[in-house]
Amino acid sequence: MATTWLGPKGRDAALASMADGEEELDVLVVGGGIVGAGIALDAVSRGLSTGLIEARDFASGTSSRSSKLIHGGLRYLEQLDFELVQEALQERGLLLSTIAPHLVRPVPFLFPFSKHWERFYIGAGVTLYDALAHTSRNNRGLPAHRHLSRSGALRVFPALKRDSVAGAVQYWDAQVDDARYVTTVLRTAAGLGAHVASRVQAVGFLREGEHVVGATVTDLEKGGEKQIRARQVVNAAGVWTDEIQEMVGGRGQVHVSASKGVHLVVPRDRIQASSGMILRTEKSVLFVIPWGRHWIIGTTDTPWDLDKAHPAASRTDIDYVLDELNRVLRTPLTHDDVEGVYAGLRPLLSGESDETSKLSREHTVAHPVPGLVLIAGGKYTTYRVMAKDAVDAVAHGLGGALPPSVTDKLPLAGASGYQALVNQRHALAHDSGLHVSRISHLLRRYGTHARDLLDLVKERPDLGNPLEGSEDYLRAEVVYAVEAEGARHLDDVLTRRTRITFETWDRGIAAAEEAARLMAEPLGWSDEQVEREVEYYRKGIEAERAAQEQDTDREADAVQHGAPEIVPEAEVHRI
Repeated sequence: MATTWLGPKGRDAALASMADGEEELDVLVVGGGIVGAGIALDAVSRGLSTGLIEARDFASGTSSRSSKLIHGGLRYLEQLDFELVQEALQERGLLLSTIAPHLVRPVPFLFPFSKHWERFYIGAGVTLYDALAHTSRNNRGLPAHRHLSRSGALRVFPALKRDSVAGAVQYWDAQVDDARYVTTVLRTAAGLGAHVASRVQAVGFLREGEHVVGATVTDLEKGGEKQIRARQVVNAAGVWTDEIQEMVGGRGQVHVSASKGVHLVVPRDRIQASSGMILRTEKSVLFVIPWGRHWIIGTTDTPWDLDKAHPAASRTDIDYVLDELNRVLRTPLTHDDVEGVYAGLRPLLSGESDETSKLSREHTVAHPVPGLVLIAGGKYTTYRVMAKDAVDAVAHGLGGALPPSVTDKLPLAGASGYQALVNQRHALAHDSGLHVSRISHLLRRYGTHARDLLDLVKERPDLGNPLEGSEDYLRAEVVYAVEAEGARHLDDVLTRRTRITFETWDRGIAAAEEAARLMAEPLGWSDEQVEREVEYYRKGIEAERAAQEQDTDREADAVQHGAPEIVPEAEVHRI
C-alpha cells in the first residue's frame, strides 16, 4: 500500500506521476470535495489508475460548509421522496458501522410541536423514518424514537418557552466533521495508489477529435502548465459544474443551481439543552446541532448567483436564523451571542421550480461528450452511491467491465482498530503524558491515526501543548495538517483541518501567527511568507465580518469579494 500522507512531497510526487508519467491514467477526477474524493476511492479500489486534482484546498467549497449531518433527510418524507430517504439511511448505517465509525457518531434531535394534533403527523413521519432505516442490512441500531410530553420535552430542552411546546418526538441521526471526512477519504484513496493534488486547476481539456483525453492544468503553487492524459475525465466540481462544462464548448443538458445555506455558531452555554433540535419553518427546517462546546444553528436556503468561492452571509441571513430560533427560546439569542458564521452553497439540479428549497437533491450522471463523465446534484450522505454510479459510467466509457464497487466494505483510514484504541485511551494518556480528554479528542478526529500525533508529541514535546488562541487543539495538529493532510496555507488549517475559524470569538486571529510558524518548517516558508499568510487570513476575516453587516446578498458579496486571494486562480482555456 502507498502512503496515506498527503504532505508537500506527496503532492509533488502525485502531480509528477500524473503529468510527467509516460502512461495515461484510466480516470482523472476534477474536484476535491466529497463527491470527487469518493469517486477517486471507488475508482482506485476497483483497479483503475486514478488521479484527482482540486483547484483550491480539499473540501474548500460545499463539503466544508454543510450542516455536518449524516442523515436521511426527514423533510424529504414530506415530499414523498421515500427512495432518496431510504438510500440515505442505508448509507448512514454503513458509515456508522463499517466505513467510518471513528468520524461519524450518533446524535439525538428533539422535534417539538405546539399543537397536540401535530403529534400524530410528526410521529407518523418519524416512525416511517425509523422503519426505512431498519430495512437496511447495515442499520447499526440507533435508539428508536420516543414520544415526550411537554414536561418531558422541557427536561431535555429546558431552553424552550413553555408555551411554545405541547410535546415532542425525539429521534436519532448522525453527524460528522465534513471537511475532515473528505480528507480521510482522500488519504484512503492515496493509500491504495491514487494520485491526489490540491491547488492544481484544470484550465482546459485535451481533445482528440470529439474525445476528451485529459486536461491541461496549472500548478497554482509553483506555476506552469502541465498536461494530464486520461482515458476518462470526471467532472465532479459541484457548484462549478457548469463552468467546467463550458471548457468543452457548452453547458450541455445538465444545469446546476447554487443555493446558499448560512449557519451560526454559538457557545454551548447559550442554549440549555441535552439534545439537538429540529424546527419546521415556513421555508424549510432549522437545526440546532450540538458541536463540542458549541451549537451549530441553521440553515437558510436561498438562491445564489454571485461569487461561488466565497459565498457571503449577510445580516439578513443572520437575522433570519436568529428570528426563527427565538420564536421558541425562553432567552432569545442576539448578534452578541454569535461567535462564528459560515456560508456554503448546495449544488442542486435545476428544475422547473424557482425555489431552491424545492429543487432536486438527487444526482445525475451523464456523458456530455466522449471521454468526459459529469456528475451533479446529490447530498453529502449519499456521496458513496454517487461515486459508484460515476465509476460505473467511467467503466462504460472504457468499454469494459470493472469489478463491482467495494467501498461499502472498505473502512476509511483510521477506522480499523479504532474501538480498541478507545478502550486503551487511559493507557495512551499515561504513556503520552496527555490528559485522557486530549486522547479522546484525537481519537474522535483521527481514529487510529491518533498514534501519528502521539509520535509527533513524543519527538517534540512542545507539540503536546495547546495552540495559543484556541486551546481545544494541540500544536501537533497544525504540523500534522501539513505533513499528512495536505494543508498548504494558513486558512486550510484554521478553517478546514481544524474549525478554529468559527469556533472562536476572534475567528482564529489570535491563533494565526503561532499556527503559521508551526506550518513554516514543513512547508519551507520564510519569515516574510509567514507574515503574508497571517495578513491574508486577517484580511479575509475582516471582509467576512464586514459582509455580515450588510443587508443584501449583493452588498455582502461586494464587501467579501474584495478580500485578496492567497493563491489566485488561473485563466481557463475556452473552446
